[in-house]
Parts: sequence; C-alpha cells; structure tokens
Amino acid sequence: MATIHDLRRAAGALPGSEERAMTGGAAWFVRRRLYAWECHPWPSIPADMREIIAAELVVGVKVAEPVDALALVQMAPDVFLRTTTTWGEPKVAFRMAAIDPDHLAELVTEAWRVQAPKYLRAEFDAALG
Repeated sequence: MATIHDLRRAAGALPGSEERAMTGGAAWFVRRRLYAWECHPWPSIPADMREIIAAELVVGVKVAEPVDALALVQMAPDVFLRTTTTWGEPKVAFRMAAIDPDHLAELVTEAWRVQAPKYLRAEFDAALG
C-alpha cells in the first residue's frame, strides 16, 4: 500500500517538480504543467467514481495516450478507476491503498516524463546513468 508520503518522495526526486496546495488537495507540477494530483469528489465526476474518491485517497496522473489509461484500467480494474472527468485527458486515476510504492513511483515518473520539457528529461536520464 502506497501513501501520500511515498508520492511526495517520488515526485520530490524529479527535476523541476513542485508541489502545490490546491482546492482538492495536493498537486505536482513540472514547469507549470500538472502531472499528478490528489483527486477530489467534484460534482462533475460520475457518481460511482465520486463515491470511491470521497471514501479513500485517489490520485490522478497524466499518461501519454488515452490507450495507456485504458490498458491500466483493464489490467487492474480494482486499482485504476475507469473515468473521472474528460478534462485534462489523457489521464488515469488510481486507489492509493491498492497500489504498491514501486508501481506508484513508476506511474509518477512516467506522468512527469509526459509533462516535463526535453531538457529536464535528459537531465534526469543522465543522472540515472
């Protein structure tokens, strides 16, 4: 089970990453581009998804393509939510209590890659060796 602390640690290790407090919770940006966020049960979210988001910590991340989000939902429908809103697509939301910290770090890193400028991705890759 991953925690918000695991999310903060993963995001904090990424170049140019910045955490901000938002109305619905914390959100992470790279050069003013959103890549991960705590989901909030907004009225625009379908009722069944809103119930889940209201009951437990759910995090959303950007993905490269809509098909990536669909694949994650189909692989693990108990972890990944089928939809939240169409705003900010492509993205996927997942239950923090159902994901392990390593998978969380992978999702956050990939979301950061989707939004980070090329020079930051190169800097990150060079640091990895």
